[in-house]
Amino acid sequence: MKTNGQVIGVLGDPTRREIFELLSERPASVGDLAALVPVSRPAVSQHLRVLKDAGLVSDERDGTRRIYHLDPDGVAEMRAYLDRFWNLAMAGFKQRVEQRAKQRVDQRREETT
Repeated sequence: MKTNGQVIGVLGDPTRREIFELLSERPASVGDLAALVPVSRPAVSQHLRVLKDAGLVSDERDGTRRIYHLDPDGVAEMRAYLDRFWNLAMAGFKQRVEQRAKQRVDQRREETT
């Protein structure tokens, strides 16, 4: 499994991100995915390999083909990583709003005195 920063980078490729998004809707084979994206089957296979190496995708054998789906554990790790930044951003926003509110109160007090 790659580090969280590398996993985010994996999704930087537009075709790979599209494949990831398609798999979020339903599991699919290489052929199914190749019919939906503007690249060849071998290219889809390569993108799936990268997603699998990053821990975002898993596969299961179904007869002679493999069915790919999102790996819930890998996606959960990526979400936890992003949630850290969201929580920090929200805490910073809250602090800034409270600071501005206090400044306005202080300013009004000075104007009335």
